[in-house]
Amino acid sequence: MRSSPAIKKFELMAPGGDIDSIKAAIAAGADAVYCGLDNFNARQRAANIILEDLNGILKLAHKNNCKVFLTLNIIILENEIPALIRLLNKVVNTKVDGVIVQDFGLFYLLKKYFKSLEVHASTQLTNHNEGQICFLNELGISRVNLSRELNIREIKALTQVGHKKNILTEVFVHGSFCIGFSGLCYLSSVMSGNSGNRGRCSQPCRDRYLTTAVGKEYPLNLKDNSAFFHLRKLSEAGVDSLKIEGRIKKFHYVYTVVNCWKKQIQSFYNQDRINSDDIDLYKVFNRDFSSGYLKGDINKNMFIDDPRDNSVKHLSEKLGNSIHGENPKKDLYDEKIEIITTAKDKIKDLKLEKTSLSISISGKLNTPLNVSIKTPNKSFLVHSKSILIQADQFTIDYKAIEKRFKSLNDSQYHLNDLNLKNLQSGLFIPFKELTNIRNEVSFLLNGSKSIIAPIETPVLKKQHNLNTRPTLSVLISSEKDLGLLSTTSADVYYQLPSGIKNKYSDLVDMFLKNKNLIPWFPSILIGEDYTKAIKFLEHIQPKHIATNNTGIAFKAYENQISWIAGPYLNIMNSFSLLCMKEKFNCCGSFISNEINKKQIKQIKSPDNFKLYYSIYHPILLLSSRQCLFQQVTGCEKETIDEECLQNCKKAASIENLKEVSLLIDKQEGDYPCMYSHTHFLNTDILTDLPAVFSSFFIDLKDVRTKTKLDKDKAGIIRLFENLLKGIPGSKSKLKQNIHQTTNVQYQKGL
Repeated sequence: MRSSPAIKKFELMAPGGDIDSIKAAIAAGADAVYCGLDNFNARQRAANIILEDLNGILKLAHKNNCKVFLTLNIIILENEIPALIRLLNKVVNTKVDGVIVQDFGLFYLLKKYFKSLEVHASTQLTNHNEGQICFLNELGISRVNLSRELNIREIKALTQVGHKKNILTEVFVHGSFCIGFSGLCYLSSVMSGNSGNRGRCSQPCRDRYLTTAVGKEYPLNLKDNSAFFHLRKLSEAGVDSLKIEGRIKKFHYVYTVVNCWKKQIQSFYNQDRINSDDIDLYKVFNRDFSSGYLKGDINKNMFIDDPRDNSVKHLSEKLGNSIHGENPKKDLYDEKIEIITTAKDKIKDLKLEKTSLSISISGKLNTPLNVSIKTPNKSFLVHSKSILIQADQFTIDYKAIEKRFKSLNDSQYHLNDLNLKNLQSGLFIPFKELTNIRNEVSFLLNGSKSIIAPIETPVLKKQHNLNTRPTLSVLISSEKDLGLLSTTSADVYYQLPSGIKNKYSDLVDMFLKNKNLIPWFPSILIGEDYTKAIKFLEHIQPKHIATNNTGIAFKAYENQISWIAGPYLNIMNSFSLLCMKEKFNCCGSFISNEINKKQIKQIKSPDNFKLYYSIYHPILLLSSRQCLFQQVTGCEKETIDEECLQNCKKAASIENLKEVSLLIDKQEGDYPCMYSHTHFLNTDILTDLPAVFSSFFIDLKDVRTKTKLDKDKAGIIRLFENLLKGIPGSKSKLKQNIHQTTNVQYQKGL
């Protein structure tokens, strides 16, 4: 195969939602597939695979030069840790090529106890700045899946950072777009209790809503992603892996899309040419295509007002009746039947087969026990170290040998013959030696790679209950609220904007004048905004910060600045806390508001580590790099530009078919956000879980939901201070002065 040395060779990675889809990906020429088991993966709606099939899939894939990456990319609850450890004890002894991870506790466990597994960082971690790559590097990752919202220039910059640290980058190039940043979308969690961070997203962004002012019924519905014509730019950016989304899609979809992409890549390799025909991609499920994020052209044409399959409509319009016949819908249906038939034919001979295993046992008195192993590809002989002696009470018989060797009859091998004809009866060697022989056989069957012994679930010590009352902390985001610093003894945090670069000087001056003000860093800091945020951190040298961005956390760790992990780092288990403290010298962490009393109670905090919880805040549903007003109220601009991020300040709402309203809010210097119609208020946690949290947060940012306040912000702070002091009647006074709130998330949990 001819290729230019300047052309970047890609890995083409395909989705494997079930066994047939995995076979389809292999048949179409995928270099890798990613698939999930029936637990611990971010596509619970996919059929997924069972552990017993994994070795067969690995054997089939590796035989066809295809890698297999296992998705363990959800946030883990405390009570799931033992089951997770049991699963990892099995996975670590397979030939899986890597695991894809979101949860910080799982990163910690893998790095400490399962070092032989290659670890990739999921797109659910919202990977978009170089500090995050440095943070993940400390956790031992070898690959990072970058956020789908990034443009090619941003991808190139992060790829260069990754390569300096021997970290590969992968980019989603085809399939569904999410309207919100992955990992920071709680829309499904709040609306239906199905958390996207738990792999259960019900896709309410694809739902129909009441018709908006500009006549849209699906105002959150984006077209699908396709970078089909941008291979050259991806190559120039140094991207290592091109990833196709679609673990919920069927096998014929996977075959068709992978086949198209494989041909495009081969054309690029062999002729240095990009094909201009993507018609076959439109013959399977699609919502039309856009590469707006990749091109840095975030425009209103990225939306489509119909989440259903667009293939018939598109092909009818593009090809016309004269080419596609008088009934294009029927013609396309016939063509889809042919696509399915072709894909079935391609995968019919791909079998998941266990390797046949035969064992022959032989031996006589005063000789070693001989164990002969045969598979279709190899044969070898193992001898006991001691000799066979005359049995006294116990004998080496069929039952004793089968008991020790039956574990070889696992998901990789099928023990079809256990032959003891040449073993003299009435003999004995220590049963421990039989076990040692079995282990040596396992070692040799495993390619002379030692079987890794299982670990027990690590037992963490529970921290002593706090002896002091929790303090109150307040979050603001407006200079007009700085006066609150003089009205309360509470810690006051100021949320910095995501678009910090244009406000840098004013923010520095404000913090230098208000020494008691504590920086609160947002989740999203891209490109120059991240660079300016680091410069800000180094300039003002705060004693303490809170951050929802791990890139900032890494710099705080490097500069020995005390930091707490914010609520949008999605921390739900003890090992995530341990990871933050031991790896990054974190002094405390918020516990996610997605979980309930029972789930929180199970978490064990490390010693000398503070826990935080937000008891009053607007409920964030999602943050987006796309304009959320285009489909709702309209906008005179076709395309988002830098001025939109820095200067736009708007609010609007949409209503679903149950007439539940969702608030869209855009503040100056921030990305558009969506919030639930009422604030979260949870006073129950103070009595449910006493002496657990060091501080309770209240968020007084100016997000105008339907929640109404009968007092000014200083008055609201006093009410919360009285609540924490345990003053009688303070709980009822709070509820009298704050109307229309919810704590459903706390009641239901995950």
